Amino acid sequence: MTASSFNQPLGGNDMPRFGGPATMMRLPVQATSAGLDACFVGIPLDIGTSNRPGTRFGPRQIRTESCMIRPYNMATRAAPFDSLQVADIGDVAIDTFNLPKCVDIITDAYRAIIAEGCRPLTLGGDHTLTFPILRAMAEKYGPVGLVHVDAHADINEHMFGEAIAHGTPFRRAVEAGVLDTRRCVQIGLRGTGYAADDFDWPRRQGFRVVQAEECWHKSLSPLMEEVRAQMGEGPVYLSYDIDSLDPGIAPGTGTPEIGGLTTIQALEIIRGCWGLDLVGCDLVEVSPPYDPSGNTAITAANLLFEMLCVLPGVRRR
Repeated sequence: MTASSFNQPLGGNDMPRFGGPATMMRLPVQATSAGLDACFVGIPLDIGTSNRPGTRFGPRQIRTESCMIRPYNMATRAAPFDSLQVADIGDVAIDTFNLPKCVDIITDAYRAIIAEGCRPLTLGGDHTLTFPILRAMAEKYGPVGLVHVDAHADINEHMFGEAIAHGTPFRRAVEAGVLDTRRCVQIGLRGTGYAADDFDWPRRQGFRVVQAEECWHKSLSPLMEEVRAQMGEGPVYLSYDIDSLDPGIAPGTGTPEIGGLTTIQALEIIRGCWGLDLVGCDLVEVSPPYDPSGNTAITAANLLFEMLCVLPGVRRR
């Protein structure tokens, strides 16, 4: 394909940024992933949340706030829309009232999305959604490596007696055998816990756990060199919870924790994934009602663009 034959975001000189379709980066809409190298897909889910709801509105707000993002990455020189066929394929039609059913709906949807090699970039939605996505990924690629950026480990045994919730996805993923636990890293964990060893359970499974305090006042580029070496050449999934950022930066989330990462560190983490065999990514836990400014969703939209820029096959000018 030539660059001109790839889908392009609608430019600001063709339609004012405040006009046009409210798709991710104002890309064309497509009903399925057929013929695509990568896609943006929303999961408007918040029935797995334990504190403040509202992430069901995350995909719509992220799309709205993505209207200012232009197609070329001026820092990394990545040119994703000259390299890959990308479209917005809309939202997964979840069951608003039945969370276990949603899990199966999401797995089925992602089986279809990735069947021919399309790499999905998911707009969340609460973090429950990552477990069913990982199930689909493992069916195609085998157990995958994981780069998980979050304030929370999300490895609870149960929440309010339920095995499926936004605080349990990575315990369920380990139990289901869909993760290569020697190639898993969690970055940004912090806050208080239910037990003194809350962050030790993933360590016992083989995860590398990098608590937020280890990240304070420093560049994370050296850390990402180590992460790339740990991940090696196998398939890797990137899951980014917006509450990994300090709530002073990203207040629009349901479970904020002080002492978080900066947007600069977020960029270092995602850009540091360049060269990995990323088979999919998600950006979760954006709850627009708690940030009327829209800044949390703007940040999320930009981080999703950065994820697109580090997918395999993206050329750098």
